[in-house]
Amino acid sequence: MLDEWRFADPDRLCREAPAPVLTLRRRQLAAGGAANTAVNLAALGARPTLVAPIGSDAAGDDLRDCLDRAGVRDRTVTQSDWSTPVKRRLLAADQILLREDEGSDDDPLTADGVRQLQDTLAAVATELPAAPTLVICDYGLGALPEPLRCWLIAHRDLFATVALDAHDLTTWQGLRPTVITPSFTEATRLLTGGASECHAGSGAVGAGSPPIGHDRTEFAQTHLVELRERTGAEVVAVTLDVDGTVVAGADGGRHRSRATPVPASQAVGAGDAYLAAMTLALATGAAVPAATHLAQLAATATVADTGTCVCDRERLLAALRPVAPPARPGGVTAADDSTPSCVVDTETLIEAVARHRAEGRRIVFTNGCFDVLHRGHVRYLDQARTLGDLLVVAVNSDESVRRLKGPERPVNPVEDRAEVLAALSCVDFVVVFEEDSPASLIEAVRPDVYVKGGDYPPEMVPEAPLVRRLGGQVRTLGYVPDRSTSAIIDRIRAHAADRRPNGATGGDKGPSLSEPRS
Repeated sequence: MLDEWRFADPDRLCREAPAPVLTLRRRQLAAGGAANTAVNLAALGARPTLVAPIGSDAAGDDLRDCLDRAGVRDRTVTQSDWSTPVKRRLLAADQILLREDEGSDDDPLTADGVRQLQDTLAAVATELPAAPTLVICDYGLGALPEPLRCWLIAHRDLFATVALDAHDLTTWQGLRPTVITPSFTEATRLLTGGASECHAGSGAVGAGSPPIGHDRTEFAQTHLVELRERTGAEVVAVTLDVDGTVVAGADGGRHRSRATPVPASQAVGAGDAYLAAMTLALATGAAVPAATHLAQLAATATVADTGTCVCDRERLLAALRPVAPPARPGGVTAADDSTPSCVVDTETLIEAVARHRAEGRRIVFTNGCFDVLHRGHVRYLDQARTLGDLLVVAVNSDESVRRLKGPERPVNPVEDRAEVLAALSCVDFVVVFEEDSPASLIEAVRPDVYVKGGDYPPEMVPEAPLVRRLGGQVRTLGYVPDRSTSAIIDRIRAHAADRRPNGATGGDKGPSLSEPRS
């Protein structure tokens, strides 16, 4: 299929309707669907050949130009009665306003078209000295009708590694693919669907759908073995968009990768990059954990810009570079050089988070004063860390705490508060911020998960709209009952008052917590 992107500027509202008037700035054409998978394979260093039906139309000509520029060998089969599918997106200020799909799936390939594709596939498979890798992309648009599917299943042995990406996996049972990459929806459809007519002896199906509100990751991990059994695939990689992937291989091991939440306009085609990298890794003998890591890196490295995602070797190599330890912080002044290296300034934090995210790690962010660290804080931070791979704690500066809590706070200066937090094993980075709200830090870090403490729904968190706009999730975790900084300070004050004659404060007992600190 062909992807068309139209970038426009909104000028004013239309007189005829409550709609914006747009001025077209530029038009961008890109290979889409299976063609984009082929383009990603070429960009990663393979020599792909695309075999697919294509229309005798302007969109078909544009698509062939895209393939030629990308270095994809074009073995498409022109069909005079076939329309090349087009996905046309109109954007204003990089926000997708509408998508128009062109090309109907109501007209499946003719018997002659099926024969042409079979002959082309057989010729491509036998042209090479060794059995090639086959990648099947079936989006249910009529390009792979049942006779062609059955032919591919019957001729599976012409190919070495076989990767399958299909909207309906139930029609491909019997293929024995090396790897399948279903989305969560596609995986559950397989677990509850039927078998294809061209697969004899398939067993009954009936795993059931996940209960409403059930965690997708947990459900997918639970059914990985069943998915392997139903498809005969050696490797199953269930893609969970913003939640990354869960993967299982023939050895029974389970592997997890993390994704980077981005606006939907930046993730178009990221699945094609994942499929291309996963296929190449397995075809060249990589172990499943390494293939999982490489595939997620390829998908993650492509989502920086709006448009159809393509990952090339340079991007993948850059993402593979090891994460360097953060530099000595510049935002916190310590009494000596013993400040932990995970206490960083904002600039260092942003750079470190970017490197960790490029390696597929999930970023968790929380903030607070953390004036007198207590058991409630520690348990809360431990729970927050389990929601991802990297926990960033933002700490209010002393001035910020005074504005929020009053002139008697904080009890402990920010240098002490930051260093105590940094000593916790669950905390990866600590950063100090001067504002009353962490909004600017959230916008810079773009956390996958934003965590706040309290017994209230996420909708009541002031930062929730910002986090969701950036593609993240919001979670609230309750504190341990009767464990709060204010309660601890009140108990200390009460105890100090009880020990002084007539409730006096001062004397030779030293300053109370209500007195200004020197």
